[in-house]
Amino acid sequence: MRRILLGGLLGGVVMIAWFFVADGILGVKRGIDMNQLPKEREVYAFLAERVTVPGRYVCNPELLPDQRFPGHDPIFVVQYSGLGHDDAGQEMILGFVVAVMAAVAGAWVLANASSRVLSRYGSRVLFLAAVGVVVGLLSFVARFGISSYSLGDALALAVHDLAGWVVTGCAVAAVVRPSRKQAVAAG
Repeated sequence: MRRILLGGLLGGVVMIAWFFVADGILGVKRGIDMNQLPKEREVYAFLAERVTVPGRYVCNPELLPDQRFPGHDPIFVVQYSGLGHDDAGQEMILGFVVAVMAAVAGAWVLANASSRVLSRYGSRVLFLAAVGVVVGLLSFVARFGISSYSLGDALALAVHDLAGWVVTGCAVAAVVRPSRKQAVAAG
């Protein structure tokens, strides 16, 4: 249990470091999530005046006379969390807690894998990379859609998540190893 917790904590720190480098320095998510609008100040003033309740708002085109939406007209989404820039600290703390919890869960699943998986560092990393593939696929499906991310952005974010799990897997796999009893039984 100690190795699981230690591996999860180390994995969480590595995952946060990955997000810091990928998002904070390289701007991966910022390049997807923070595009600038033309006349942004006017759009901001309009939204600040009219969107006062936190939520996700979908703006559809006007209905056609036969009561259906035009097939190729765009759909826009406005999202307001109710938070401002002063609340970024809360978000960072929550992100760290989620990263550690995800890494601890990954370490626990890895610790309960077969002795064949646990016997080699590379197998342990690949095992957690497979977890990343599942997370990436689930996040891709959840992010892509008519009022969500475009196909390319959803794929880029899924690859981003997979890369996070691979680097996290490298750290967790260094700590979560087979016990001596498992190593003797396997060898």
